[in-house]
Amino acid sequence: MSLIHPTAVIDPAAQLDSTVAVGPYAVIGPHVRIDSGTQIGAHCVIEGHTTIGRDNKIFQFNSLGAVPQDKKYAGEPCELRIGDRNTIREFCTFNIGTASDAGLTQVGNDNWIMAYVHLAHDCQVGNHTIFANSSQLAGHVHVGDWVILGGFTVVHQFCRLGAHSFTAMNSLLFADLPPFVMCQGQPAQARSMNFEGLKRRGFSPERVRAVKAMHKALYRDGLTLAQAQAQIASITADTPDAAPDVHMMLDFLGQTSAERGIVR
Repeated sequence: MSLIHPTAVIDPAAQLDSTVAVGPYAVIGPHVRIDSGTQIGAHCVIEGHTTIGRDNKIFQFNSLGAVPQDKKYAGEPCELRIGDRNTIREFCTFNIGTASDAGLTQVGNDNWIMAYVHLAHDCQVGNHTIFANSSQLAGHVHVGDWVILGGFTVVHQFCRLGAHSFTAMNSLLFADLPPFVMCQGQPAQARSMNFEGLKRRGFSPERVRAVKAMHKALYRDGLTLAQAQAQIASITADTPDAAPDVHMMLDFLGQTSAERGIVR
């Protein structure tokens, strides 16, 4: 039995693995490539230079690979790439990139993306993230691994969200959100660190204590950002196991512009 519904409209130039399933009335354009085991739901429109990996579950009524909502876009052959084992629920919109950036919008592996999520042009999403319903990312947003966005989170263009960070429902971000930080509010303010998430991901007690020390330096000791960075750098002396976490935090803070700053 064919895995492609007879009402689906698939351009002959599209490249679909023989194990890809396509539901009723889906439309797939000529520059689309889809790898093995991926399921495309009814009424999805997949267009542009879009590459989709293995074993994704893409539910009905999604729009993937459409041109960006950017007046400067002039038809350049930019891309959307989606990795493996992602779940993408109904009514999501993922746009291709633009020539003003890398020309690429990218989603990694093992992400859980709920209904009505928007990824604008040039967004870069890591692995193992969760985007709750109606999370909205403007252009050029970078999201690290294991990030969780509460429902109706809105992220301003060019913001970065560090690994293991967490936003509460209805959060509005105008600044970079450092790794591990939980935030809430409009505009978002730091509330704590994502300690429960870290424990679930196997962080040792020593590493969790190091994250607590980073939180104290950034948010409790009244330090400037430069002073906080110096204090965070000293944590590895007492907790060598946390060196990768400290280095990740320092690398993130080192890339934060003075104009944008961090969520505080």
